[in-house]
Amino acid sequence: MGFSKDNLKGFVLALLSSGFIGASFIIKKKGLRRAAAASGVRAGYGGYSYLLEPLWWLGFITMIVGEIANFVAYAFAPAVLVTPLGALSIIVSAVLAHFILKERLHRLGVLGCVMCIAGSIIIVIHAPKEHSITSVLEIWSMATQPAFLLYVGSVVVLVFILVFHFAPQCGHTNVLVFTGICSLMGSLSVMSVKALGTALKLTFEGKNQLIYPETWFFMLVVATCVITQMNYLNKALDTFNTAVVSPIYYVMFTTLAIIASVIMFKDWDDQSGGAILSEICGFIVVLCGTILLHSTKEFERSSSFRGGSYMPVSPSLSARLCSGGNGELEKHEEEDGSPSEEICLRRQELY
Repeated sequence: MGFSKDNLKGFVLALLSSGFIGASFIIKKKGLRRAAAASGVRAGYGGYSYLLEPLWWLGFITMIVGEIANFVAYAFAPAVLVTPLGALSIIVSAVLAHFILKERLHRLGVLGCVMCIAGSIIIVIHAPKEHSITSVLEIWSMATQPAFLLYVGSVVVLVFILVFHFAPQCGHTNVLVFTGICSLMGSLSVMSVKALGTALKLTFEGKNQLIYPETWFFMLVVATCVITQMNYLNKALDTFNTAVVSPIYYVMFTTLAIIASVIMFKDWDDQSGGAILSEICGFIVVLCGTILLHSTKEFERSSSFRGGSYMPVSPSLSARLCSGGNGELEKHEEEDGSPSEEICLRRQELY
């Protein structure tokens, strides 16, 4: 068992981070809905009126507080410990969405939350110790090793393909496009955040790391990745159901961040096979919990389609709804809390 004092600090900070970030999803979506109702142009279709909405800024500030706590957590604990604890933000988001956004959380969703908690406990118990780093130059040598450079190159290529090819074609009908962009950039931001956090930690301890250009480079990468993530996460939240976006984003982001951390920081090099296997099992339990949350929403959606409680929609009307061409209908959709992908799926059934 590798749980240490530094791991404990990182664990507590990660818990606080999850609470703030989970709440920020809900607050920001409320702000996005208000902005869309006022302007008639949704963020998912290129609108930026949410920047004038105070509620969205409140959610943004809440997210910043959570990210700061998360930032500091990476300076004390390995990414293999901190990143999976983001599952707790999904629980906070799903529960608040149930009561505030009226996005119903079924009993299976509750089971998914329990599984996320159980998996997180397993990961915490078997987490590796944080490697002792004395200079940002050590992190730079890790970041420039061939294996990690190959990973970075692959991520950059995939992001460009998603942004310029898939996003214009199916970004508003396939939740994996926007969340994929966020997750890929997120894995790089985690590595840069850990590098920058460690550099600042060493600086506060009296070992000034701000004199090295590598520190400022990591800061630039963090800013670039965070801005990109924020933009496409807004698009995903405004286009799809919160309880769908949150778990899918978590699964993709956490998986990629752990892979990047194992490659760059070699978190598993000093661990036994049993400890690594336990961490993987705990992570799988967390993944199953998030997938169960997602499946619960899909079951609710398909059940509503099989019922006869809604009137058939004409193909032309559905096309306008899916393309965002009718502001009044979109406004009505936002007030009812019915996500746009449900109407697009109805359109497919009519054909």
